[in-house]
Amino acid sequence: MIKNTYLYAFTVVFLAGTIWSFGALTVRYMINSHEYVFQYLFYRGFTISFILLIYLFFKEGFSFYKNFLKIGISSVLGGIFLATAFTGFIFSITMTSAAVTLFMLAAMPFIAAIVGYFVLGEILKKSTLIAMVIAFIGVCTMIINDSISGTALGAIIGFVSATGFALYTVTIRWKPETPKFTTVVLAGIFCAIFAFFILDFSLEPFITMPKINSYLSLLHGIIVASGLILYSLGAKYLPSAELALLSLMEVVGGVLWVWIPIFGINEVPSLTVIVGGVIITLAVIYYGFAARQSEIGLKT
Repeated sequence: MIKNTYLYAFTVVFLAGTIWSFGALTVRYMINSHEYVFQYLFYRGFTISFILLIYLFFKEGFSFYKNFLKIGISSVLGGIFLATAFTGFIFSITMTSAAVTLFMLAAMPFIAAIVGYFVLGEILKKSTLIAMVIAFIGVCTMIINDSISGTALGAIIGFVSATGFALYTVTIRWKPETPKFTTVVLAGIFCAIFAFFILDFSLEPFITMPKINSYLSLLHGIIVASGLILYSLGAKYLPSAELALLSLMEVVGGVLWVWIPIFGINEVPSLTVIVGGVIITLAVIYYGFAARQSEIGLKT
């Protein structure tokens, strides 16, 4: 039994969002990224599933396969929703700026809160509501001037990605007894199969893809899988809205990494983006502090 469950869950989910934030940077290093979306999705989906299988093997040994005997409707739906999020993110970020895509992902906690309330009957705590309002103010601040940059289609697909991830978050809490990591494995497989289908089950498109893009897609798969492992570990201790709220660090970090000169991308955000990012970060810090105080209160 893990002590200080709120602090543990906060830490692992916070780290998940931070790790995911390097995904936008990885995509930006691709050569002609818009031409190799499906090849990238195939490699990344395959890598995600492979990493999760390795994790399950080291965690449970040869009996890890028993997890797949427990697959139910929640796993299948969660896999579909997460695969949608995977696909939508890559499409969106290759169509528009990283900031616009990440702004759309910031809608996750609000979508998760609404769906979690109606589907799971999860009651939002006062501290969570306050943090969500603060985060919403941050999102609004960021998009005052920047929401119209990039293509509208890219923004819409980014919102679809956010919706997919929010629905995935709800499904992994819907039936807690369902092995969560099998859902992620399914998502990677679904994503790879979909991409291969669109490529007409041909290997030729992979031959023409620049090697750097292949390596980046594998790296991105490792980033996503690592974050999902941490995210899933914290999922059983936090409601859907709180999970998605903490994952907003992906938004703040993603905008930061493509901006600072050390990484060489130089997508410079406006002042409103910076201010909004600070507000979102404060929302996450406030939630972490409130959750910690709640944990202490339960012990006294």
